[in-house]
Amino acid sequence: MGLGASAPAGIPESARLVVPVLAASGGSGRSTVACLLADALARLGDTVVADLSARLCSPWPAWTAGTRGGGGLGALPPDRPLSRAEIRDAAAVRQAAEGEWSVLTDGREWSTAPLPLPLPADPAAWYQLAAAGGWQLFVADTAHPVAHDIATAHCAGLPGLTRGWCALPYTVPVLCAQPTAGGVQLLHQAVQVLRHCGGVPLERTVVAFSAASDGALPAVARAAAATLAPHTAAVVHLPHDPDIRAHGLAARPSRIRDRTAEAARDLASAVLSTAHGAFGNPLPPAPRPAPIPWVV
Repeated sequence: MGLGASAPAGIPESARLVVPVLAASGGSGRSTVACLLADALARLGDTVVADLSARLCSPWPAWTAGTRGGGGLGALPPDRPLSRAEIRDAAAVRQAAEGEWSVLTDGREWSTAPLPLPLPADPAAWYQLAAAGGWQLFVADTAHPVAHDIATAHCAGLPGLTRGWCALPYTVPVLCAQPTAGGVQLLHQAVQVLRHCGGVPLERTVVAFSAASDGALPAVARAAAATLAPHTAAVVHLPHDPDIRAHGLAARPSRIRDRTAEAARDLASAVLSTAHGAFGNPLPPAPRPAPIPWVV
């Protein structure tokens, strides 16, 4: 059942839930999933998406063009600690079907000089930024290929980005894939690497199939969902939405089709249910992260 029939209660003001949106490769619908998920999570609490892609590779500047606020990451002063007001003012604000949510991205023109703020790769630093900004639901639109990151880090004896994200307090990862033969193959390969190398909680990972064409879920994806179901928290299918394909996600929430919005609410419900099952209901208060020099 979609959340349209029975929406869950919001999370406590003192809690913070981290949702890294991951993919085995590009073209898996990761940013689309992150956007739809944030739109559905906005009814549950104060939500932000962190855009981790390089500026010229990211769809978020276009998706946030013309929105309220949004000085962007480049507006954050690099030479002193940041206040909550500065962090909040830097975020673009998007309207959701119910409420609104924020985006931390760099929306400047392509010819603008690189970011003055030395943005770290360390997930803990991004967590600190979200915590200092006072957001309760932190969706990270990651940019690294999961299997490659895990395997490379394992061979080098390092934690890696994926493990770093999954080690943050109260984290429910979302792993994206296209429901095609190629997408399923990459997903299975990623899951095999995660099982072999460890460090990633498959039992509280939600798999999201993001369709790029109309029609029922292909047999190969249905078989993959059946195989993954016993080992993951949930498998959710986000259907193809021609309006998103034609207009992108800069469109108003009213342009998103009802079945797409319902699937996004199902994904948000799966994430929240997984968090409650793993960490308790209601979620415990978020720990205060260790200070980082450029964030207070």
